[in-house]
Amino acid sequence: MIIFGTKGYLHQLAMLTLVCGSCGNPAAHALRKRVTKFTLFFVPLFPVSTKYSTQCTFCGAEQKLVKEQADRLLAQGDGWQQDGQGGPSYGLPQGQQGQNPYQR
Repeated sequence: MIIFGTKGYLHQLAMLTLVCGSCGNPAAHALRKRVTKFTLFFVPLFPVSTKYSTQCTFCGAEQKLVKEQADRLLAQGDGWQQDGQGGPSYGLPQGQQGQNPYQR
């Protein structure tokens, strides 16, 4: 007996601040990658399909993207740039990276 099937994996690539096409509010959008892999005896072997999407955190609307659009959004990376110390800088200006904005 051979056991085979598919399994889906969801990866969150980034959080971007975009204007929602559905509600019109500037809100955070989760950029996600959904990969479906072929499995044999519950071992994932190779990807069958890959899909990209963004989801508005304000209204929950989801928009499908092609790979080129997702790569372009990921490259402009509105807030997930590395600060040189291995952590995200959350879009702070260059001189304020690594500083707590609530300290005096």
